[in-house]
Amino acid sequence: MDNVANLMHGFSIALTAYHVGLMMAGVMLGILVGVLPGLGAPNGVSLLLPLTFTMDPVSAIILLTSMYWGALFGGSTTSILFNIPGEPSSVATTFDGYPMAKNGRAAHALTLAFLSAATGALFGVLVITLLSGWVAKFALKFSSPEFFAVYLLTFASFIGMGHSSPFKTVVSMMLGFAFAAIGMDTISGSLRLTFDMIELVKGISFLVAVIGLFGLGELLLTMEEGLRFDGIRARISPREVFQTVRELPRYWLTLLRSGLIGCWMGITPGGPTAASFMSYGIAKRFARRKDGYGKGEPAGVVAPETADHAAGTSAILPMLALGIPGSATAAVMMGGLMIWGMTPGPMLFIERPDFVWGLIASMYLGNVVAVVLVLATVPLFAAILRIPFSIIGPVIVVVCFIGAYTVDGSVFDMGLVLAFGLAGYVFKKLDYPIAPLVLAMVLGDKAEDAFRQSMIMSKGTLGIFWSNPLVGTIMTLALLLLLWPLASALVQRLGGAGSASSSVQAG
Repeated sequence: MDNVANLMHGFSIALTAYHVGLMMAGVMLGILVGVLPGLGAPNGVSLLLPLTFTMDPVSAIILLTSMYWGALFGGSTTSILFNIPGEPSSVATTFDGYPMAKNGRAAHALTLAFLSAATGALFGVLVITLLSGWVAKFALKFSSPEFFAVYLLTFASFIGMGHSSPFKTVVSMMLGFAFAAIGMDTISGSLRLTFDMIELVKGISFLVAVIGLFGLGELLLTMEEGLRFDGIRARISPREVFQTVRELPRYWLTLLRSGLIGCWMGITPGGPTAASFMSYGIAKRFARRKDGYGKGEPAGVVAPETADHAAGTSAILPMLALGIPGSATAAVMMGGLMIWGMTPGPMLFIERPDFVWGLIASMYLGNVVAVVLVLATVPLFAAILRIPFSIIGPVIVVVCFIGAYTVDGSVFDMGLVLAFGLAGYVFKKLDYPIAPLVLAMVLGDKAEDAFRQSMIMSKGTLGIFWSNPLVGTIMTLALLLLLWPLASALVQRLGGAGSASSSVQAG
């Protein structure tokens, strides 16, 4: 009941003309970010973040999350009309969304995608509403050893449960730790890895890194691909929306299954991209008409869109309650909270309930606003995509450099954003994941501080990480996830050797 009362208080904060206006502005900006190639939710949020420094934190987070919802919807639009995923998590939508559009059912595919996305987002917000208070109370039992164990569990989850190569994930994460270590040591006060450069004393801003990695890196890749926008025109009528609303309950099992998959992958570090692919694969596996998938099957649009938005929404929960972001965008938002002077974690629910519950209430409203606006503006944003990339590309570059400069007003940061842009391009070309690097940059200092404080408490004994059932369980689970790829590879190798010797004996 406490959560219901808190949510009602949150609605009284979110339901003001100013905040509803911010939601509409954020969603429109987000749709634009999601539609344009070379941008995306993490980069869009990081570019907008410097503009929120003078805003009230509640208003700022409402603006950023609304942009996030809009970017997710914008990615679906380009996937269906142009066969170009505006977001990595929208790739699976192209498998059946674009064939539906080519078959003359573009409006049906778009409406189905947007309504499925709204359903998935509702799953995610309900999970946050029901579990946030419990997670926060549970996390109040944490001290330095428990926090380090949770941080290690987060890093290990990316290695053991991520969809990228474990080796590449570790390399990306180690680079993130190295970048996080640059500057002044928060415990001893000594300088590290500054190479006598005064500009590096303050460290490397994760915002500058994100703008380069996600913005310029993606743009360089887009230029190399010589992207052309030859899309299908679509206009959504109220009649089409009504018919799709009547049709949607037919896919109730797909909606439920995909929503649960999305929420799980959002709370754990799987993320929206992995959730959408997993949901599509499972939907195809259990479908009665498997042959229809890839040729314009409506369930092939419902499954990834529901999971994508459920994961994107529920990723906010571990960021708020534990200070652990479940996605790259959540990591950027968490950086924003720190800049605004707030510390994500259980104390945030006690010290700033207006912020937490105002945000949760705005997530209900923001997704409704996003659905209405995206349905109304499909023709507008589809027309924007027909502007030549030779015009759009330079505009994106200028926006990225302006965003980097506004973080600290430093020309040195503009050089850094270019360096990170080149690094992002190389990462994409070599298929190295960027999210673990961003996560390590955001959490690296916090994990190091928690570890060193634990060592001070125990006088250098690692046994403190198994000193009680809570920290021992988390630590053991983290180590199991960390070693899981090695164990899997060993089992496969032994299995292959066993089958080979059997075949030799049979011969």
